[in-house]
Amino acid sequence: MPVAATAVVLVVVAAALLQRVASPYLDLPGLQTWSTIFVSLMIQATPFLLLGVVVSGGLAALVPPSFLARIIPRNPTLAVGAACSAGTLLPGCECGSVPISGRLVARGAPPAAALAFMLAAPAINPIVLLSTAVAFPGQPEVVVARFLASFATAMVVGLVWMRMGDDEALLRSLRRIQDRGDRLSTFVATTRHDFLHAGGYLVLGAALAATAQTLVPPSVIDTLAGNVVLAVLVLTVLALVLSICSEADAFVVAGLPQFPMVARLAFLVVGPVVDIKLIAMQAGVFGRRFVLRFAPLSLAVSLGFALLVGWWLL
Repeated sequence: MPVAATAVVLVVVAAALLQRVASPYLDLPGLQTWSTIFVSLMIQATPFLLLGVVVSGGLAALVPPSFLARIIPRNPTLAVGAACSAGTLLPGCECGSVPISGRLVARGAPPAAALAFMLAAPAINPIVLLSTAVAFPGQPEVVVARFLASFATAMVVGLVWMRMGDDEALLRSLRRIQDRGDRLSTFVATTRHDFLHAGGYLVLGAALAATAQTLVPPSVIDTLAGNVVLAVLVLTVLALVLSICSEADAFVVAGLPQFPMVARLAFLVVGPVVDIKLIAMQAGVFGRRFVLRFAPLSLAVSLGFALLVGWWLL
């Protein structure tokens, strides 16, 4: 069981065992505020999370990587554009996009295109864009900014890797990636895996957002949010550390309204591209040598486009 999901289970068990001891404190105003914020974030985000992992499991079971590899153009430049476009149509969690990109490489797709798909699919698919629109009602510019910055990130990283990347590292996927078996087994395994990973991190992210709104003194948040450079740095670091699923990250950052919109856009663009969870998964699929080059490139490009598009639109 993933670490985040294990932590959530342990917290629930501890809460049940310590219910009598903790009951006198449950009526504290601060705790009631915290629980209200936490529950509201979970209620908003969970339907999109469930929809995302079910669709991701269905795609893993019904759309074989060999089919995707056949329809991707052989011209590397056209292949990168096609892969980014495919990412807008095929919803998938970050957890599923990494092994899928490995299978694409293993079946002969241009490595740069497979990497572009890996970055685009979890960042700009319809479910993510819809959840962003719901999290930021009446602000369609946020959805547009997220789409443009994320699409540009996937394109540029793919094109840069095509010119300067180390494809030998990617070929490790030939040895590391294995199919799970029949379609039903693939669907069940993918859905369970993605839900445990994404659900656990969503709980941690919602808890952190509620804690920030409840316990952190307003003066501290105002200081961080009042300096744009510092705000962008803080939310970028949070995106790297929290590793929240892209179907739910918009609700978490929407719960931090004190921060400027450009900083929150950085959170939305950087998170699906590079975080601790993704770095670990990419190292497992493609090897450490690949991660040492790919992660800094992805971080620099995604943060750069978030700032550029945020300054332009927001």
